[in-house]
Amino acid sequence: MSKEKIKDTAKETLGFQTEAKQLLQLMIHSLYSNKEIFLRELISNASDAIDKLRFESLDNEALLEGETDYQIRISVDKDANTLTISDNGIGMTKEDAIAHLGTIAKSGTAQFLQNLTGDQKKDSQLIGQFGVGFYSAFIVADRVEVFTRRAGSSASEGVLWESQGESDFSVETVAQAHKGTSVVLHLKKDCADFADQWRVRSVVKKYSDHISVPVMMAKTKAEEDASDDVEWEAVNSATALWTRSKTEVSDDDYKAFYKHISHDFEDPLTWSHNKVEGKLEYTSLLYIPKQAPFDLWNREMARGLKLYVQRTFIMDEADQFLPMYLRFVKGAVDSNDLPLNVSREILQRDGAVENMKTALTKRVLDMLAKLSKKKDYADFWSTFGAVIKEGLGEDFSNKEKIAKLLRFSTTHTGESKQDQSLDDYVSRMKEGQDKIFYIFAENHKTAAHSPHLEFFKKEGIEVLLLSDRIDDWAMMQLAEYDGKKLQDVAKGDLTEASDDAKKAQESLNQESQGLVERMQSCLSDHVAEVRASVRLIESPTCLVVGDYDMGAQMRRIMEAAGQAVPATKPILEINPQHPLLRMLDAEADEDKFKDLAEVLFNQAQLAEGGQLDDPANYVRKLNALLLQLST
Repeated sequence: MSKEKIKDTAKETLGFQTEAKQLLQLMIHSLYSNKEIFLRELISNASDAIDKLRFESLDNEALLEGETDYQIRISVDKDANTLTISDNGIGMTKEDAIAHLGTIAKSGTAQFLQNLTGDQKKDSQLIGQFGVGFYSAFIVADRVEVFTRRAGSSASEGVLWESQGESDFSVETVAQAHKGTSVVLHLKKDCADFADQWRVRSVVKKYSDHISVPVMMAKTKAEEDASDDVEWEAVNSATALWTRSKTEVSDDDYKAFYKHISHDFEDPLTWSHNKVEGKLEYTSLLYIPKQAPFDLWNREMARGLKLYVQRTFIMDEADQFLPMYLRFVKGAVDSNDLPLNVSREILQRDGAVENMKTALTKRVLDMLAKLSKKKDYADFWSTFGAVIKEGLGEDFSNKEKIAKLLRFSTTHTGESKQDQSLDDYVSRMKEGQDKIFYIFAENHKTAAHSPHLEFFKKEGIEVLLLSDRIDDWAMMQLAEYDGKKLQDVAKGDLTEASDDAKKAQESLNQESQGLVERMQSCLSDHVAEVRASVRLIESPTCLVVGDYDMGAQMRRIMEAAGQAVPATKPILEINPQHPLLRMLDAEADEDKFKDLAEVLFNQAQLAEGGQLDDPANYVRKLNALLLQLST
């Protein structure tokens, strides 16, 4: 949109940039049992606007326009049935209003709508995650007006944004003397209680008592007209919660503050409030959420803690204080040891920041270690487990702590539920076992039914069953645990065999030498080697890779991502005692022998979840063999 159009004072009517009417109606029905939550969202937005002005004014004091008394004002008008929330924060230009108030659930609209079901609890969680708190105003209002002016702009550049929560909104340039934003809610008839001062006061105390900005309301009922002569008083305590002693803060206060900074409708799983004194002084308040944000897997999205320096807001999403794999953690950090005029570049190079990052990372991992002993950890792991695994390759100094947090399904449990730790596995290891065995496949069923497990089941050796896409990479990063090497059962020779198994292997090699050589000749284009193996008990074949070769699953992931992978061939292991291999060994016709050998190779590919290069050829050969058996 051109600057000339932005400055035009004519009123414009524009359409919302999403399926607005459907979305807003779904929100109303999803949150109808908790209507008062809209006020918390609007107060939080006002507080954020003030925080942004605080930050920008550090470099440009003129933005303050001579006003340093930050506050949020709430006024009610029973006669007009309106509720107004005003702030003296950063404000918006006309372009800002169109971009921010005219785009609902920006970058997440389609997914948001797909996930809304009408279930109140579930949908309200989604609304919090998708950051559409402003539109909760339409739960109680049938018309919303937003009067705003960007700090530093002239009084003639004010903006009026207006909508009835349907399919469009209007925006026009108006005169506005004061910077900041006022949101005027024209309340629905059945929501007239929000035009009552005492009702509003109780909601503010309930949800926003903890925010650092004073929330002001008229002192007496007679003065509710919110004129310039009104005497205002703070309704909330206006004390930054993280600066208070832990003994002074209730669990409800902690939960309310979490919802304020995260815009989440769910309570957090756990939190940690800590003050560090000494060479480096800072206060931190860290939260572990229950639900993952919709953009959890977008590593480019803004994330991090709210940063304050000597209680002055500096940065809304400071990502320098926690590693990427802990990007789901919410909270605030306040330090006396960082300069007030820090910039992002200075922060990244500041030694104090690195020390704080080390300490805060350790604190989060300690929080998770404590949580891992509780029932809630199962829910945490199912939501954030794959993200935690990223830390195995990103945070070498804390690899052991991260490894203790890992959870797996195993052949011991026989279930897909990931609830077994590496310590659990080690405690059940057989006498003399010096490796931790695992298998990776695209899903749990494929892993649990893999031919590679047959020997281990026979010997009573437990195997970890891995199916997250990141698992193959994560296990390579971990390499060992508690002095025990991690071993992929689909890689290399079977070195955990008993003395009897080793003797059986030697016997197999001698007995099957001719069959192995014939199959090697037929399959030389597909495999690096054919060898007999005691690994297989019930299956005829399986594929393995060399100790230092890339696993089949990792290869597929990299190829799907367009990455170049080294050209290697798998090893085909056979079970010479299986009836199909005995039949193959007895086949004198070399053409039939080759066809059956290729079918067995293709079956081994399918058993590990792979894809065939020529599936039609496989089907043709299999059908021909079936017809031969039926005659």
